[in-house]
Amino acid sequence: MHAETTLRISPDHPAFAGHFPGAPIVPGVVLLDAAVHAVLQTLRPAASGDGDRPGTACQISAAKFLSPVGPGETLTISCTTSASGSTRFDISSGSRKVATGTLVLPPGS
Repeated sequence: MHAETTLRISPDHPAFAGHFPGAPIVPGVVLLDAAVHAVLQTLRPAASGDGDRPGTACQISAAKFLSPVGPGETLTISCTTSASGSTRFDISSGSRKVATGTLVLPPGS
């Protein structure tokens, strides 16, 4: 299964306050969080239909950060689930790939 979603990183995002003053970039943990949420909301929606699954554990089996992301950038998060159950994600800003990785969710998540 394949899905895509977009996310705009607002210039007033709280992570920019300390990461890094004078040359702000989105922390990798914010990108990983966006990828996990994209997978949970688009590929494995909750039975209630709201897409929010608090407490769902997720293993990040691989992650690479390829290019810094700055304030105001709009990102495309592309997710593809394999037959084994792992989900590959790619995060891009326009034609520039900024991060990629693989997530593993427990069965039935």
